[in-house]
Amino acid sequence: MVADVAYIQQSQEQINQLEVTFAQQRQAFNGLPMPSAEQRIQWLGALKQLILDEQDALCAAISTDFSNRSTSETMLAEIMPSLHGITYATKRIKKWMKPSKRSVGMHFMPASAKVVYQPLGVVGVIVPWNYPLFLAIGPLVGALSAGNRVMIKMSESTPATSQLVKDLLARIFPEDLVSVALGEAEVGMAFSKLPFDHLLFTGATSIGKHVMRAAAENLTPVTLELGGKSPAIVSADVPLSDAAERIAFGKTVNAGQTCVAPDYVLVPKDRVDGFVEAYRAVVQKFYPNLKDNPDYTAIINERQLQRLNGYVTDAESKGAKVIPLYPEGQGRRMPATVLLNVNDEMKVMQDEIFGPLLPIVPYDRLEDAFKYINERPRPLALYYFGYDKSEQERVLEQTHSGGACINDTLLHVAQDDMPFGGIGPSGMGHYHAHEGFLTFSKAKGVFIKQRFNAAKFIYPPYGTAVQKLIHKMFVR
Repeated sequence: MVADVAYIQQSQEQINQLEVTFAQQRQAFNGLPMPSAEQRIQWLGALKQLILDEQDALCAAISTDFSNRSTSETMLAEIMPSLHGITYATKRIKKWMKPSKRSVGMHFMPASAKVVYQPLGVVGVIVPWNYPLFLAIGPLVGALSAGNRVMIKMSESTPATSQLVKDLLARIFPEDLVSVALGEAEVGMAFSKLPFDHLLFTGATSIGKHVMRAAAENLTPVTLELGGKSPAIVSADVPLSDAAERIAFGKTVNAGQTCVAPDYVLVPKDRVDGFVEAYRAVVQKFYPNLKDNPDYTAIINERQLQRLNGYVTDAESKGAKVIPLYPEGQGRRMPATVLLNVNDEMKVMQDEIFGPLLPIVPYDRLEDAFKYINERPRPLALYYFGYDKSEQERVLEQTHSGGACINDTLLHVAQDDMPFGGIGPSGMGHYHAHEGFLTFSKAKGVFIKQRFNAAKFIYPPYGTAVQKLIHKMFVR
């Protein structure tokens, strides 16, 4: 009982602090509504140096939260893309900030028009547990590039990383510019109810619905980066070793706990056995064993491990053939596993997997694969493996997904010059690249006239000779 009271009291204090911090950031933004390019570049420079200086500590904290997260994977999937994103934005902020000249119709002359890119104000960012650094830094970079103040809610599932990120960002940013909130689900819900000028959420579709509902009370615009069941298609003639290797990389990085990981693979019916063997060979080459293997990332916590084991049990009970690629796991290191004979009645084919389980779905013709994908909710990513360029175009034209890779997985997310975002149930809106700057900016249309006012010729009273001439000239 005492523990419950303390928990409630702590949560309420954290919620109260959110409101105080929001007010401070709003006041600070009103005092500096249009930070200069130099100021924004200085912010990003400090952030970049901080990550460079603290990369070892960040890798260690993330590994602590996972019980084991490969340091190489953290460098590859979190540290490096964070640094690259900062560098990319820093070089382009001045260009992005320049007003865009627009044309003015002859009948409105003399006048000019432009679009000015103005910071929105205070931006909220809700961070998931699977990539707790990159999915905090990426939105932060976009929001700071656009000149905003930023409040970040870190995940309660990564306490070591969340606390470290809070401490590190407080070292270089005042709280009225960038702040980090910690706390459990109650704090996260209170965070989403703040009247932000924009709110970006990355996480599960089910939670995204609650976040969007809370934001709607304030008419806060949202960017939702969700997930879903991202398919991979293996063509009839691509070398199986090529497809298996690249799919295995996308599926085993972070033990499959990636929103754009291949969720299931569509394979020609007569190639299924060959693909399974090729996939087994490459996974075991990547990770010769699981025991004490520092390269093999663990599942984040026991609850998620139980969820994944439940998928396997449920699928097996409904007729799936389960093929573990290792005799057994170790702790939360869950063995990579292939599932055959799957169907829509199985939970593993209903929910986003977010783990090292790979269902295989056979198909006869490529059109059947398209039909299978298009009959289901639109995914965050889609992957196609085949070297025929006309077939590649067919895939891109006849399927919908938030993003896509041809003959690769995951790496479209790491391209600094491309937007990232979902479609339908996999999300809405974009960030990364120039689109991130635009997401966190107000594109304000401005029409400018000086002393001479030609518009007076269309003022009332109507029906003058000049108005009739104007009508004749421009209405055809």
